[in-house]
Parts: sequence; structure tokens; C-alpha cells
Amino acid sequence: MSDAVGTSVTRGHPRRLLDEREWTAAEQRHRERVEEFLAPHVRRMQRREPHPVWDFLFTYYSLRPRQLRRWHPGYGIVLTGPSADRFLTYPGYGRHDEGAGVTVTCEHLASRADTVRFVAALMRATAARTPRLNCFGLHEWAMVYRTDHVRHSAVPLRLGAAGTDAVVDSMPLRCTHFDAFRFFTDAAAPRNERQLTRDQQIASEQPGCVHASMDLYKWAYKLGPLVASDLVADALELAVDARALDMRASPYDLTSYGFEPIAIETPAGRAEYVRAQGQIAERAASIRAALANRCELLLIDMTVETPTLPMGKLDKRQAPPGAEEPREESMTTHRAAKAVRA
Repeated sequence: MSDAVGTSVTRGHPRRLLDEREWTAAEQRHRERVEEFLAPHVRRMQRREPHPVWDFLFTYYSLRPRQLRRWHPGYGIVLTGPSADRFLTYPGYGRHDEGAGVTVTCEHLASRADTVRFVAALMRATAARTPRLNCFGLHEWAMVYRTDHVRHSAVPLRLGAAGTDAVVDSMPLRCTHFDAFRFFTDAAAPRNERQLTRDQQIASEQPGCVHASMDLYKWAYKLGPLVASDLVADALELAVDARALDMRASPYDLTSYGFEPIAIETPAGRAEYVRAQGQIAERAASIRAALANRCELLLIDMTVETPTLPMGKLDKRQAPPGAEEPREESMTTHRAAKAVRA
């Protein structure tokens, strides 16, 4: 983000002003950056051609291509110039109080308070733990263990069904990520060292997990216009590499798609996976810290300038069915657990 050309104050909160030349250039850079990833996906969609690796980033994660292309400067930035008025058609934007331009409103920040608290608590709790690098990517194997239902039915299992089951039988399952664990087969779930639940997410997420690193993309875009698009794009690039590692270590034969397998059933393969997993975790640490810092600054901003809203006006999105109150007792974690998890 380029340097501000001035400052303004709204209810005690310093805001940066960007002139039209600056912010339109940043907007164009963002579009060019994400288009490198989006263009092949759009072409596949036009051909009705599924992809067992990359489709996940558009189906499991809910951000649509048009939404990813849309640039946001982040909360606290005021866009000036005539072109800024088009942002008024986007959710969360309004006129700056002093008429200087267009910005994300403090009312929008207030409406997302629970989500901001949850993401802050999850990021800090995850970062505080020692990375565990001994799962060897077996979650994908556990999702096809002793079942006739294969998630990617158009792609063969590299070792066949019996060979895949034998690998799972030979090693312990150590998954710490609920949103992977919940897809384990009925036969695989009891084999995991811990029976994970949604309400334990803050208590169980750890920074070595490839899926926890991948999910930084989800948490960044769920904060919407409150977070600058540069951070969302950083998280997407990490998610792309994490997904590639995830599927290379999976039981599927993806060589026809250009993915060489990491044979985690062998000592050499497990060592290769651990090295790559550690590299992903190292990259994720800075993005996780940036997300946590951003959320905590937003929480500070709310204490300075957020208007009082009726409870019914706060973040209305609900936790998944069956979600329970968190076990941790801190005020931040207790309130955050009511936010959207998925």
C-alpha cells in the first residue's frame, strides 16, 4: 500500500487518505496478481472440466472469482476522487464523516465484531503452540479408509484400496484440524489420537497443520473489506502451495495433472513431507501474525468509535448446528466462539 497523502479524524480514529491515482494503481495490481490464479480456473469452468486439486479453493472456500478480483483497501483507509463512489455499491462502505471520500464504515465494523474477536483469538492461540510435524498428511488417507466412497472418484488411488487401508493401519492418525477430521470415514475417526469437535477448535489448532495454514485464506477473506486485499492475496498464494503439498501427499495418483506423489508410506517420503510442511508453517506464521494484529487493531478501533447497535444488528451469521460454548474461559475466547466458524 502506498503512503497516505493526508489524514483525517473520525471520532478520534486517524484515517489515511489515498488519492485516486494511488488507489486505482493498487487496485489494478491486485487484479493482475489474482488473475494469474483465476484465469485457468475460469477456463476450466467454461470447458466444464473439474480439477481434483484446484477446485477445492473455489468450492470448500466460498469466495467467488468476482469477489476475489474486488480490491479492498482495508478499514481506516479513505478513497478519494470521483471513482471512489462505486465502492458505495459494495457492502460495508459509506461516505466518510467529513466528506473526504469513501471508506469502510464503523457500523460495518461493529456488525462484524464477533467474527473479528474469534479470528483474533484463533490466530493467537494457534501461534502460541509448538508446531507439530508428525501427521504426515494422513488425513486424506483417513477420508478414504475402509470405504467404497472415494471423494475424488475420477482419480485412481495410487496404491489401490487395500494398499491405502494398509498404510492407515500401519501408522497412528494425529490430526489436529477439525475441518479435516470431520471428513474421516467412520472406520478412521476412532483411530485419531484425539476426537476433535467444533467447540475445541481454538484449543486444538496448531501452527504445523497444513490445513490451518491453508485456512488463513478463509479467515482473511471472511473479514471482508475490514482487511486489505494484499493480505488476502498473500494468504491465497500460501493456500495454493499448501493445497499442492496436501494432494501430493494424498493417496491419489495425480501424475496426469502434473503432481508428483510424496510417498508418505516410506521413510524418505515422510521426511520429504515434514520438510515441506515446515516450510509452509514458516510462511504461515507471518500471515497469521498479520491477521492477529489487524484484528486486535480493529478491536481497539471499536472501543474508540463504534456506535452502540442493538444486539439484533450484530453479526447474524450462526455457528454450525451442534456447536457448543468454548471451553476456554477468557472473555475474548468466550465471546469469539459465537462467531462463524466455517
